[in-house]
Amino acid sequence: MARYAHVTGWGMAVPERVVTNAELARLVDTSDEWIVSRTGIRERRVAGKQDSTSTLATRAGAKALERTDLLARDLQLVIVATCTPDHLFPATACLVQDQLGATRAGAFDLSAACSGFIFAVNMAAQAIRTGAIDNALVIGAETLSRFTNWEDRSTCVLFGDAAGAFVLQASDRPGGVLSCVMRSDGSGGNLLSVPAGGSRIPASAETVEKGLHLIQMNGREVFRFATRVMASATREAAEKAGLRVEDLDLIVPHQANLRIIEAAARGLHMDMDRFVVNIERYGNTSSASIPVAVCEAFDQGRIHPGNNLVLVGFGAGLTWGALAMQWVARPRAVSWGERRRRRLLATLARLASFVRRLLRRLEGLFWGTHEDSG
Repeated sequence: MARYAHVTGWGMAVPERVVTNAELARLVDTSDEWIVSRTGIRERRVAGKQDSTSTLATRAGAKALERTDLLARDLQLVIVATCTPDHLFPATACLVQDQLGATRAGAFDLSAACSGFIFAVNMAAQAIRTGAIDNALVIGAETLSRFTNWEDRSTCVLFGDAAGAFVLQASDRPGGVLSCVMRSDGSGGNLLSVPAGGSRIPASAETVEKGLHLIQMNGREVFRFATRVMASATREAAEKAGLRVEDLDLIVPHQANLRIIEAAARGLHMDMDRFVVNIERYGNTSSASIPVAVCEAFDQGRIHPGNNLVLVGFGAGLTWGALAMQWVARPRAVSWGERRRRRLLATLARLASFVRRLLRRLEGLFWGTHEDSG
Protein backbone atom coordinates (compact mmCIF):
# COMPACT_ATOMS: atom_id res chain seq x y z
CA MET A 1 0.00 0.00 0.00
CA ALA A 2 1.31 3.43 -0.94
CA ARG A 3 2.19 5.80 1.89
CA TYR A 4 1.86 9.57 1.74
CA ALA A 5 3.21 12.33 3.97
CA HIS A 6 0.55 14.87 4.90
CA VAL A 7 0.99 18.17 6.71
CA THR A 8 -1.43 17.85 9.62
CA GLY A 9 -0.20 20.63 11.90
CA TRP A 10 1.37 24.05 11.48
CA GLY A 11 2.44 26.79 13.85
CA MET A 12 4.58 29.90 14.11
CA ALA A 13 6.28 32.06 16.72
CA VAL A 14 7.83 35.52 16.51
CA PRO A 15 9.53 37.73 19.11
CA GLU A 16 7.52 40.54 20.67
CA ARG A 17 9.84 43.37 19.67
CA VAL A 18 9.02 45.13 16.38
CA VAL A 19 11.76 47.19 14.72
CA THR A 20 10.48 49.62 12.10
CA ASN A 21 12.34 51.20 9.22
CA ALA A 22 12.15 54.51 11.06
CA GLU A 23 14.15 53.02 13.94
CA LEU A 24 16.81 51.73 11.56
CA ALA A 25 17.02 55.17 9.96
CA ARG A 26 18.29 56.42 13.31
CA LEU A 27 21.09 53.82 13.27
CA VAL A 28 22.32 53.96 9.68
CA ASP A 29 22.04 56.21 6.64
CA THR A 30 18.72 54.96 5.29
CA SER A 31 15.03 55.80 5.16
CA ASP A 32 11.67 54.07 5.11
CA GLU A 33 11.23 55.00 1.44
CA TRP A 34 14.65 53.60 0.51
CA ILE A 35 14.06 50.28 2.29
CA VAL A 36 10.49 49.77 1.04
CA SER A 37 11.33 50.64 -2.57
CA ARG A 38 14.23 48.19 -2.69
CA THR A 39 12.95 45.34 -0.53
CA GLY A 40 9.26 45.72 0.32
CA ILE A 41 10.09 45.52 4.05
CA ARG A 42 8.46 47.94 6.51
CA GLU A 43 9.27 46.23 9.82
CA ARG A 44 10.76 43.07 11.29
CA ARG A 45 10.77 41.15 14.59
CA VAL A 46 13.95 41.09 16.68
CA ALA A 47 14.70 38.59 19.44
CA GLY A 48 14.80 39.78 23.04
CA LYS A 49 17.18 38.60 25.73
CA GLN A 50 14.81 35.77 26.64
CA ASP A 51 14.61 34.53 23.03
CA SER A 52 16.85 32.13 21.14
CA THR A 53 16.47 29.95 18.08
CA SER A 54 15.49 26.99 20.29
CA THR A 55 12.88 28.92 22.30
CA LEU A 56 11.19 30.24 19.17
CA ALA A 57 11.37 26.78 17.59
CA THR A 58 9.84 25.17 20.68
CA ARG A 59 6.92 27.62 20.68
CA ALA A 60 6.24 27.07 16.97
CA GLY A 61 6.52 23.30 17.35
CA ALA A 62 4.10 23.24 20.27
CA LYS A 63 1.55 25.25 18.28
CA ALA A 64 1.88 22.89 15.32
CA LEU A 65 1.34 19.87 17.57
CA GLU A 66 -1.82 21.45 19.02
CA ARG A 67 -3.51 21.18 15.62
CA THR A 68 -2.95 17.40 15.50
CA ASP A 69 -3.97 14.34 17.49
CA LEU A 70 -0.31 13.77 18.43
CA LEU A 71 1.37 14.48 21.73
CA ALA A 72 5.05 15.37 21.89
CA ARG A 73 5.86 11.91 23.27
CA ASP A 74 4.38 10.39 20.07
CA LEU A 75 6.88 12.17 17.80
CA GLN A 76 9.49 10.01 16.09
CA LEU A 77 11.65 12.69 14.46
CA VAL A 78 12.42 16.37 15.05
CA ILE A 79 14.33 18.36 12.42
CA VAL A 80 15.27 21.99 12.92
CA ALA A 81 16.35 23.83 9.78
CA THR A 82 18.49 26.77 10.86
CA CYS A 83 21.64 28.71 10.06
CA THR A 84 21.60 30.43 13.46
CA PRO A 85 21.68 27.52 15.93
CA ASP A 86 21.92 28.05 19.67
CA HIS A 87 25.35 26.34 19.60
CA LEU A 88 27.66 24.65 17.11
CA PHE A 89 26.70 21.59 19.11
CA PRO A 90 24.53 20.17 20.60
CA ALA A 91 21.96 20.41 17.83
CA THR A 92 19.22 22.95 18.41
CA ALA A 93 16.76 20.17 17.51
CA CYS A 94 17.87 18.23 20.59
CA LEU A 95 17.13 21.23 22.80
CA VAL A 96 13.68 21.54 21.21
CA GLN A 97 13.04 17.81 21.57
CA ASP A 98 13.87 18.06 25.27
CA GLN A 99 11.74 21.14 25.92
CA LEU A 100 8.74 19.63 24.12
CA GLY A 101 9.08 16.29 25.88
CA ALA A 102 9.50 14.33 22.64
CA THR A 103 11.28 11.53 24.52
CA ARG A 104 11.00 8.96 21.71
CA ALA A 105 12.20 11.18 18.86
CA GLY A 106 15.51 11.37 17.10
CA ALA A 107 16.57 14.97 16.50
CA PHE A 108 19.04 16.79 14.27
CA ASP A 109 19.65 20.16 12.63
CA LEU A 110 19.72 20.78 8.89
CA SER A 111 21.83 23.63 7.54
CA ALA A 112 20.80 24.87 4.11
CA ALA A 113 20.14 28.52 5.01
CA CYS A 114 16.92 29.91 3.53
CA SER A 115 16.27 26.68 1.57
CA GLY A 116 16.55 24.65 4.76
CA PHE A 117 12.87 24.25 5.54
CA ILE A 118 12.12 22.86 2.07
CA PHE A 119 15.02 20.42 2.33
CA ALA A 120 13.96 19.36 5.84
CA VAL A 121 10.31 18.77 4.90
CA ASN A 122 11.49 16.64 1.99
CA MET A 123 13.78 14.57 4.26
CA ALA A 124 10.94 13.95 6.70
CA ALA A 125 8.47 13.13 3.92
CA GLN A 126 10.87 10.61 2.37
CA ALA A 127 11.33 8.90 5.74
CA ILE A 128 7.56 8.67 6.16
CA ARG A 129 7.00 7.34 2.63
CA THR A 130 9.55 4.58 3.10
CA GLY A 131 7.92 3.44 6.34
CA ALA A 132 10.94 4.33 8.47
CA ILE A 133 8.77 6.65 10.61
CA ASP A 134 5.11 7.55 10.89
CA ASN A 135 5.42 11.20 11.87
CA ALA A 136 7.85 14.09 12.16
CA LEU A 137 8.06 17.66 13.41
CA VAL A 138 9.92 19.97 11.02
CA ILE A 139 10.82 23.48 12.15
CA GLY A 140 12.48 26.43 10.44
CA ALA A 141 13.82 28.80 13.08
CA GLU A 142 16.23 31.74 13.07
CA THR A 143 17.60 34.55 15.23
CA LEU A 144 19.40 36.36 12.43
CA SER A 145 19.51 39.56 14.46
CA ARG A 146 22.28 37.99 16.55
CA PHE A 147 24.46 37.79 13.41
CA THR A 148 23.49 41.10 11.84
CA ASN A 149 25.90 44.02 11.46
CA TRP A 150 23.72 46.88 12.64
CA GLU A 151 26.13 49.38 11.09
CA ASP A 152 25.81 47.93 7.58
CA ARG A 153 22.77 49.47 5.89
CA SER A 154 22.86 46.98 3.03
CA THR A 155 22.14 44.02 5.33
CA CYS A 156 20.73 45.27 8.64
CA VAL A 157 17.49 46.35 6.96
CA LEU A 158 16.82 42.88 5.57
CA PHE A 159 16.69 40.33 8.34
CA GLY A 160 14.31 39.35 11.12
CA ASP A 161 13.73 36.58 13.65
CA ALA A 162 10.97 33.93 13.63
CA ALA A 163 10.10 30.24 13.66
CA GLY A 164 7.58 28.15 11.77
CA ALA A 165 6.74 24.46 12.00
CA PHE A 166 4.96 21.60 10.23
CA VAL A 167 3.85 18.27 11.63
CA LEU A 168 3.91 15.55 8.99
CA GLN A 169 2.05 12.26 9.39
CA ALA A 170 1.76 9.10 7.34
CA SER A 171 -1.49 8.38 5.50
CA ASP A 172 -2.82 6.05 2.83
CA ARG A 173 -4.81 8.92 1.37
CA PRO A 174 -3.19 10.47 -1.73
CA GLY A 175 -1.91 14.01 -1.36
CA GLY A 176 0.50 15.77 0.95
CA VAL A 177 4.07 16.19 -0.25
CA LEU A 178 4.07 15.34 -3.97
CA SER A 179 7.57 16.21 -5.18
CA CYS A 180 10.67 18.17 -4.30
CA VAL A 181 13.60 19.77 -6.11
CA MET A 182 16.81 20.34 -4.15
CA ARG A 183 19.81 22.06 -5.74
CA SER A 184 23.11 23.62 -4.68
CA ASP A 185 26.09 25.47 -6.14
CA GLY A 186 28.99 25.84 -3.71
CA SER A 187 30.92 28.01 -6.16
CA GLY A 188 28.74 30.85 -4.90
CA GLY A 189 29.32 30.14 -1.24
CA ASN A 190 31.16 33.40 -0.70
CA LEU A 191 28.22 35.50 -1.89
CA LEU A 192 26.31 35.11 1.38
CA SER A 193 28.07 33.89 4.50
CA VAL A 194 29.17 34.29 8.09
CA PRO A 195 32.89 33.67 7.46
CA ALA A 196 34.29 33.08 10.95
CA GLY A 197 33.49 30.82 13.87
CA GLY A 198 34.02 27.49 12.11
CA SER A 199 37.12 25.35 11.63
CA ARG A 200 38.42 27.32 8.63
CA ILE A 201 38.47 30.70 10.42
CA PRO A 202 38.34 29.98 14.16
CA ALA A 203 37.10 32.66 16.51
CA SER A 204 39.72 35.14 17.69
CA ALA A 205 39.94 38.74 18.81
CA GLU A 206 40.88 39.66 15.25
CA THR A 207 37.83 37.96 13.68
CA VAL A 208 35.54 39.70 16.14
CA GLU A 209 37.16 43.08 15.49
CA LYS A 210 36.77 42.63 11.73
CA GLY A 211 33.10 41.63 12.04
CA LEU A 212 33.68 38.22 10.48
CA HIS A 213 31.06 36.63 12.72
CA LEU A 214 28.37 38.77 11.11
CA ILE A 215 26.45 38.34 7.86
CA GLN A 216 28.39 39.27 4.72
CA MET A 217 26.46 39.51 1.46
CA ASN A 218 26.99 40.45 -2.16
CA GLY A 219 23.45 41.67 -2.64
CA ARG A 220 23.61 42.24 -6.38
CA GLU A 221 24.87 38.75 -7.16
CA VAL A 222 22.41 37.09 -4.78
CA PHE A 223 19.56 39.03 -6.39
CA ARG A 224 20.59 37.89 -9.88
CA PHE A 225 20.89 34.27 -8.73
CA ALA A 226 17.50 34.32 -7.01
CA THR A 227 15.63 35.76 -9.97
CA ARG A 228 17.06 32.97 -12.16
CA VAL A 229 16.13 30.00 -9.97
CA MET A 230 12.78 30.83 -8.37
CA ALA A 231 10.61 30.38 -11.46
CA SER A 232 12.58 27.43 -12.87
CA ALA A 233 12.50 25.50 -9.56
CA THR A 234 8.76 26.09 -9.25
CA ARG A 235 8.15 24.73 -12.74
CA GLU A 236 10.35 21.69 -12.12
CA ALA A 237 8.64 20.78 -8.85
CA ALA A 238 5.22 21.12 -10.47
CA GLU A 239 6.24 18.93 -13.40
CA LYS A 240 7.64 16.24 -11.11
CA ALA A 241 4.28 16.21 -9.30
CA GLY A 242 2.40 15.84 -12.59
CA LEU A 243 1.04 19.38 -12.39
CA ARG A 244 1.03 22.35 -14.73
CA VAL A 245 1.76 25.84 -13.47
CA GLU A 246 -1.90 26.63 -14.18
CA ASP A 247 -2.88 23.87 -11.71
CA LEU A 248 -1.16 25.64 -8.82
CA ASP A 249 -3.50 27.46 -6.46
CA LEU A 250 -0.82 29.18 -4.42
CA ILE A 251 2.92 29.81 -4.46
CA VAL A 252 4.61 30.30 -1.09
CA PRO A 253 8.02 31.85 -1.81
CA HIS A 254 10.89 32.55 0.52
CA GLN A 255 10.37 36.11 1.74
CA ALA A 256 13.73 37.70 0.88
CA ASN A 257 12.83 40.63 -1.33
CA LEU A 258 9.54 41.72 -2.86
CA ARG A 259 11.22 42.46 -6.19
CA ILE A 260 12.49 38.86 -6.37
CA ILE A 261 8.97 37.54 -5.75
CA GLU A 262 7.59 39.86 -8.42
CA ALA A 263 10.27 38.64 -10.86
CA ALA A 264 9.23 35.03 -10.15
CA ALA A 265 5.60 35.92 -10.84
CA ARG A 266 6.56 37.43 -14.18
CA GLY A 267 8.69 34.40 -15.04
CA LEU A 268 5.78 32.07 -14.30
CA HIS A 269 3.21 34.36 -16.00
CA MET A 270 1.17 34.34 -12.79
CA ASP A 271 -0.65 37.13 -11.00
CA MET A 272 0.80 38.29 -7.70
CA ASP A 273 -2.48 37.42 -5.94
CA ARG A 274 -1.47 33.75 -6.27
CA PHE A 275 1.67 34.41 -4.22
CA VAL A 276 1.79 34.61 -0.44
CA VAL A 277 3.65 37.77 0.59
CA ASN A 278 4.20 38.94 4.16
CA ILE A 279 7.72 40.34 3.86
CA GLU A 280 6.55 43.84 4.76
CA ARG A 281 5.99 42.75 8.39
CA TYR A 282 8.77 40.23 9.01
CA GLY A 283 11.62 40.84 6.58
CA ASN A 284 13.85 37.92 5.61
CA THR A 285 13.61 35.25 8.32
CA SER A 286 15.58 32.66 6.32
CA SER A 287 14.37 29.09 6.96
CA ALA A 288 11.38 30.37 8.96
CA SER A 289 9.91 32.54 6.21
CA ILE A 290 8.06 29.84 4.27
CA PRO A 291 6.31 28.08 7.19
CA VAL A 292 5.40 31.45 8.73
CA ALA A 293 3.88 32.51 5.39
CA VAL A 294 1.92 29.23 5.19
CA CYS A 295 0.54 29.73 8.70
CA GLU A 296 -0.63 33.24 7.90
CA ALA A 297 -2.09 32.23 4.54
CA PHE A 298 -4.13 29.51 6.24
CA ASP A 299 -5.37 31.90 8.93
CA GLN A 300 -6.39 34.34 6.17
CA GLY A 301 -8.50 31.64 4.49
CA ARG A 302 -6.24 31.37 1.45
CA ILE A 303 -5.48 27.64 1.81
CA HIS A 304 -8.19 24.98 1.52
CA PRO A 305 -8.24 21.17 1.30
CA GLY A 306 -7.44 20.05 -2.24
CA ASN A 307 -5.32 23.12 -3.04
CA ASN A 308 -2.05 22.58 -4.89
CA LEU A 309 0.84 24.57 -3.45
CA VAL A 310 4.49 25.06 -4.29
CA LEU A 311 6.91 26.20 -1.59
CA VAL A 312 10.01 27.69 -3.20
CA GLY A 313 13.16 29.24 -1.81
CA PHE A 314 16.84 30.01 -2.22
CA GLY A 315 19.68 30.87 0.09
CA ALA A 316 23.31 30.75 1.09
CA GLY A 317 25.34 27.85 -0.12
CA LEU A 318 24.23 28.60 -2.71
CA THR A 319 21.09 26.47 -2.32
CA TRP A 320 17.64 26.51 -3.83
CA GLY A 321 14.64 24.24 -3.95
CA ALA A 322 10.91 23.86 -4.43
CA LEU A 323 8.37 21.47 -2.98
CA ALA A 324 4.95 20.69 -4.47
CA MET A 325 2.20 19.57 -2.16
CA GLN A 326 -1.53 19.06 -2.06
CA TRP A 327 -3.10 20.45 1.08
CA VAL A 328 -5.32 17.88 2.77
CA ALA A 329 -5.65 18.97 6.39
CA ARG A 330 -8.79 20.62 7.70
CA PRO A 331 -8.98 22.92 10.70
CA ARG A 332 -9.14 20.99 13.96
CA ALA A 333 -10.93 22.53 16.89
CA VAL A 334 -8.84 22.46 20.06
CA SER A 335 -10.76 22.71 23.31
CA TRP A 336 -9.68 24.73 26.32
CA GLY A 337 -9.30 21.48 28.25
CA GLU A 338 -6.97 20.00 25.65
CA ARG A 339 -4.84 23.12 25.59
CA ARG A 340 -4.60 23.00 29.37
CA ARG A 341 -3.64 19.33 29.24
CA ARG A 342 -0.92 20.02 26.69
CA ARG A 343 0.48 22.87 28.76
CA LEU A 344 0.58 20.57 31.79
CA LEU A 345 2.42 17.91 29.80
CA ALA A 346 4.91 20.53 28.59
CA THR A 347 5.53 21.62 32.19
CA LEU A 348 6.02 18.00 33.23
CA ALA A 349 8.46 17.52 30.33
CA ARG A 350 10.58 20.45 31.55
CA LEU A 351 10.44 19.06 35.08
CA ALA A 352 11.52 15.63 33.84
CA SER A 353 14.41 17.26 31.98
CA PHE A 354 15.50 19.02 35.18
CA VAL A 355 15.34 15.74 37.11
CA ARG A 356 17.48 13.97 34.49
CA ARG A 357 20.08 16.74 34.71
CA LEU A 358 20.08 16.54 38.49
CA LEU A 359 20.49 12.76 38.45
CA ARG A 360 23.44 13.08 36.09
CA ARG A 361 25.13 15.49 38.47
CA LEU A 362 24.51 13.22 41.44
CA GLU A 363 25.73 10.21 39.48
CA GLY A 364 28.86 12.13 38.51
CA LEU A 365 29.51 13.07 42.13
CA PHE A 366 29.00 9.47 43.29
CA TRP A 367 31.16 7.85 40.64
CA GLY A 368 33.79 10.53 41.00
CA THR A 369 33.99 9.88 44.74
CA HIS A 370 33.90 6.11 44.18
CA GLU A 371 36.78 6.24 41.69
CA ASP A 372 38.82 8.51 43.95
CA SER A 373 38.40 6.10 46.86
CA GLY A 374 39.48 3.15 44.68
